[in-house]
Amino acid sequence: MTEKFPTINSTLDPVYLGYLIQQKYGLSAKTECHIFRLAMNHLYMVHDEEKKFVFRVYTHHWRTKSEIEEELKLLLHLKDANRQVAFPIADKFGNYIQEIEAPEGKRFGVLFSYAKGIKTAKFSPETSFLIGQALARVHQSAEHFELNRISYDAKNLLINPVEKIKKFFNDGNSEVIFLEKLSEFLSLKFETFDRQKIRYGSVHLDVWFDNLHIDNEKEVTFFDFDFCGNGYLCFDISYFLFQLLATNLNEEEYRVKSESFLQGYEMATAISNEEKKFLSYACLAVMTYYISVQCDRFEFWTNIFLNEDHLKRMVGNLKRWMAYHSIEIHT
Repeated sequence: MTEKFPTINSTLDPVYLGYLIQQKYGLSAKTECHIFRLAMNHLYMVHDEEKKFVFRVYTHHWRTKSEIEEELKLLLHLKDANRQVAFPIADKFGNYIQEIEAPEGKRFGVLFSYAKGIKTAKFSPETSFLIGQALARVHQSAEHFELNRISYDAKNLLINPVEKIKKFFNDGNSEVIFLEKLSEFLSLKFETFDRQKIRYGSVHLDVWFDNLHIDNEKEVTFFDFDFCGNGYLCFDISYFLFQLLATNLNEEEYRVKSESFLQGYEMATAISNEEKKFLSYACLAVMTYYISVQCDRFEFWTNIFLNEDHLKRMVGNLKRWMAYHSIEIHT
């Protein structure tokens, strides 16, 4: 008798997944399901005639059920506050999370509403204003909203991530040495800010063009809260600005769009002076964390570009940001 060979990350058949979704959510016999993206999590597009949804299947051992419940708790809280987010949809029995027995073990799936509009990195300053305004409104509802999930502090953004990066890459790698020095510098820098003057709550932590849709240059909808946790709200602001600089090589264009984004944000909610000082440092910590996530999840999401050249490009973007903001590491 031949035993099935163990797997660590299988791909669920979209046809059979479509049947499951159709039955669980009471959709019509015309329901179709297609693979959209197989990355950190697996995303499927679901169509039931004119109705459109996204079904996310979390990779094995990526999130616990309770962590997913906390993510959905935040999204339902934001939906109830009429914030512009894609939200989870309950099945016929009132369940938001599906448990799927995959070859590698139990995986979880959630059906989400589809965010209207399109995804684009090339948006106008006017759209940048709208993104800032929409994010501020999300933050209004996320402030003081605590989750039973990771807290993004110096230990979780800098100290632990650098150890993971060192294990993946050669310790003598110049970029790894730079990240080690940056981590030490930022850990000390974070202590100099007055925490009482920096808003705290539930953060998205991955706000950039890849996780939002723009509908007719009028409406912005955020999605993919997979990395949500507790932290300073300005982590989201800083991270968006970092990604904006990374996708706009013309620095004058970046300046116009970043100013427009901040104006839009402050139309809804003020950013304190302490937060403004913190903005140029916050994203450096978030990006260090994301480099470690790529290393940590390599076996589940084999990124062929995750090599020393890729690390050089990532660190190059950090250095470009630092040069733009005249940040120098003193060790």
